[in-house]
Amino acid sequence: MSTTPQVSSRFLARCALALLLALAAFAVGAQPRAWLDRDTIGVGETVTLNIETTAVAGGGPDYAPLRTDFEVSNNTSRRSFERVNGRYVTRSLFGVALRPRRDGRLSIPSIVVGNERTAPLTLVVTPASAQVPARAGDDVFIESQADAADPYVQQAVGWVVRLYAAVPIVAGQLDQPAPEGASFQRVGDDAQYSREIGGRRYNVVERRYLLVPERSGPLTVPGARFEGRGAPSFLEDMFGGNGDNLRTAAAPRRLQVKAMPANAPQPWLPLRDLQLRYQSTPPQLRAGSAATLTVELSADGATAAQLPELQLPPIDGVQVFADPAQSDESFVGGRPRVKLTRKFSLVPTRTGATRLDGLRLGWWDVGAGAPRNAELPPLQWTVAAADGSAPASPAVPAASGESGGKASPIAAIAQDPSARWWALAALVFAALWLATLVWALHLRAHPRVAPRLARPATSGAVAAAAATGAEDTTLSPPSGGRRGSLKQLLDTGDFGEIEAALCALARPPAADLDAVLARLADPAQREALQAMQRARWGGGDAVAARAQLRSAFAPGPRWRDAGAAPASPLPPLYPPG
Repeated sequence: MSTTPQVSSRFLARCALALLLALAAFAVGAQPRAWLDRDTIGVGETVTLNIETTAVAGGGPDYAPLRTDFEVSNNTSRRSFERVNGRYVTRSLFGVALRPRRDGRLSIPSIVVGNERTAPLTLVVTPASAQVPARAGDDVFIESQADAADPYVQQAVGWVVRLYAAVPIVAGQLDQPAPEGASFQRVGDDAQYSREIGGRRYNVVERRYLLVPERSGPLTVPGARFEGRGAPSFLEDMFGGNGDNLRTAAAPRRLQVKAMPANAPQPWLPLRDLQLRYQSTPPQLRAGSAATLTVELSADGATAAQLPELQLPPIDGVQVFADPAQSDESFVGGRPRVKLTRKFSLVPTRTGATRLDGLRLGWWDVGAGAPRNAELPPLQWTVAAADGSAPASPAVPAASGESGGKASPIAAIAQDPSARWWALAALVFAALWLATLVWALHLRAHPRVAPRLARPATSGAVAAAAATGAEDTTLSPPSGGRRGSLKQLLDTGDFGEIEAALCALARPPAADLDAVLARLADPAQREALQAMQRARWGGGDAVAARAQLRSAFAPGPRWRDAGAAPASPLPPLYPPG
């Protein structure tokens, strides 16, 4: 009976914790999000502020803080319902048109929505342009604009088409034909705003395209066309009218495409600007452990598809594994911009000092007409041992009988604590292999007397053959037999285990690796074993040696015929008789 209050208190505590977590999740989900349809506008234009929230309590946004720097109009709202994680969520979207009262860099303050606030935003307002569209004053007209009148070949050019309408439009179609000799594609969604020209208010539909010239010389871009229908007047509506037909077209534009300069860096990369920076760098490296390094590239005047792959230079003693690059593309100032971010995992294979040379990319400055270089500073680390201890000194005294000041493998094992376990495991495996070899030789020297009554071979014969180290090429057991074991060792085993397995696979078993080399018929397999030996004792590349072993021994070892002997590089002492 005394346990009832304890059970009740635990139950209430769990319920309270679940309620707190649910409220926290609801508060995170209800955080409103605010964004602008454009980050840069001109004086006299409008921009749309969008606010999205999932909060169900409270009214709409409070736009009062905006009236200091903006004229607020055209409030809209929309509500939708959707199912998220098994529950229904109400999502509200609010929109409002803002017309700045002045130019400059304006701050859009936080807006209160219910019990939450949006994050502040920044809007750049450029001074009013003195250039007036040629057909300003018409009810409907089209304006086309390129961010570069004389681009280079393969330069990304922002192409903007604006439809101006001073009368209401109830239906219509805006088309922009593609030019010949260039790649041409639409970018993003249409932007809609209003603009005052010559004392007349126009509703503007702005559509963006990406133009990439494929050859030098003149390039003609056809004019955009619009066909639509205006809203009927009061009398037309009374008598069943459908409104006036509206039709307009822009004049074709001609661009002069310049060829790639002779002194341009390769690969050819025409841009407005290019910046490289380390987003994050590891403070230290440890042998056998992965550390993350992140590189960020920002390009003005290109898309992600036009940029070369972000790749680090080779690092001595460090394996580099790259994640897929993440891209963030936008259209700012009438042209494309992109930010690439890529993470690299650095896995040191040894201790001591190592260095990463700075990444360097050459590009062509289309504004200045000159080559540029973007580069990162070099990085240096001292790789610690796997247990976190300081790395051993690179200058190891040579043992007696050795020259060049290089440390012997035994001295390296004695200095590296993690290598001692591998050495002990190799010794144990060698002892077991030696015992197996002695047992196999004993069986060969003392064969059993076969019974007079012959019996068919069974699966037990196959198991006995596998136990003695023989490989039966006429049988293929489901488990893969010895070849399957060798393949697994090539993937995950150390070099000592690979050597022991190859010695056991020879017929009769080989005493050491030299005997295996003498019996192999494939030169590629012999070269792979020699590369393995260099990696074990001569400071060779262990990763490259393992890859060479996998490739050479993928079909299994190829042995010489029993009577064949390896060809001697020396001529015979006596002529064959």
